[in-house]
Amino acid sequence: MPNGLIIPNHLGIIIDGNRRWAQKRGMPPWYGHRYGAKNLENFLNWCLELNIPHVSIFTLSTENLNRPKRELEELFNLYYKYLKKWERKKDGFLDKYEVRLRFVGDLSRLPPKLVRLMGKLMQKTAKYQKRFLNLLVAYGSHFEIKEVVKKLVQKCVEKGMVEISEKDIEENLLVPVPLDLVIRTGGYSRLSNFMVWQANYAEIITLKKLWPDFTKKDLINCIKKYSQIQRNFGK
Repeated sequence: MPNGLIIPNHLGIIIDGNRRWAQKRGMPPWYGHRYGAKNLENFLNWCLELNIPHVSIFTLSTENLNRPKRELEELFNLYYKYLKKWERKKDGFLDKYEVRLRFVGDLSRLPPKLVRLMGKLMQKTAKYQKRFLNLLVAYGSHFEIKEVVKKLVQKCVEKGMVEISEKDIEENLLVPVPLDLVIRTGGYSRLSNFMVWQANYAEIITLKKLWPDFTKKDLINCIKKYSQIQRNFGK
């Protein structure tokens, strides 16, 4: 590990640019997703080598579900292919690094076959408590906050009183750990409905590079920039 790095407790990444990467090469959009998926595996191993405790990856937003049917089918097939490989590998990174894997989002909008596989992987890794990987699929902050409100309203009804604190909201989030650093590839400087509550004091670094071209050096450079920032949390 490079000297002087301050490793974020929770790293979030918005992997943007797969479709533009494919378009530049005259390929259909799902070819970009295929190359992006290969790089995602690389990225996971880099994070584990750097010993980042919590990693959240924005792989598919609720808005992305409005994309063309063929593209979504290709994406879901790609998810299934990689997750099936993770399930079969007894010596893969999940077990080697003791990673607890969670799929976060409105999973009811995904193919049942894929959801069942996700459930198996979550159950398989539930025993691990050293490192945590959140794959955000069919996810959006609006969906997450709506789910939190529903839970808290139900609790208020059961108690017969209305009393909601910030702590109550945080404890009921789908991912209850605040973000320290958010990296976005693809050049756009926006969160795009990504973990809005958790990112309230996160440092945000945007790269022009499209996701399939993102490298380990890019990741380390982002963490170097993060390490040089004086974080005051509004104080």
